[in-house]
Amino acid sequence: MMSVNTLEKAISELPPTELAKLAAWFEEFLADQWDRQIEADAAAGKLDRLADAANEDFEAGRCTEL
Repeated sequence: MMSVNTLEKAISELPPTELAKLAAWFEEFLADQWDRQIEADAAAGKLDRLADAANEDFEAGRCTEL
């Protein structure tokens, strides 16, 4: 496995077009990681309290249209 320092050095030596490809890939990678974490949290019930609070606010008329 590469160290962070090795990766940083390799990234700093990339030509601009390759750096742009890496940046786009990494942005998508992070978004996928975020999606998986949210899905896992939802499946584990970690978001239930927040959803319940949002529903209560909606039912009580404490919401505004976007």
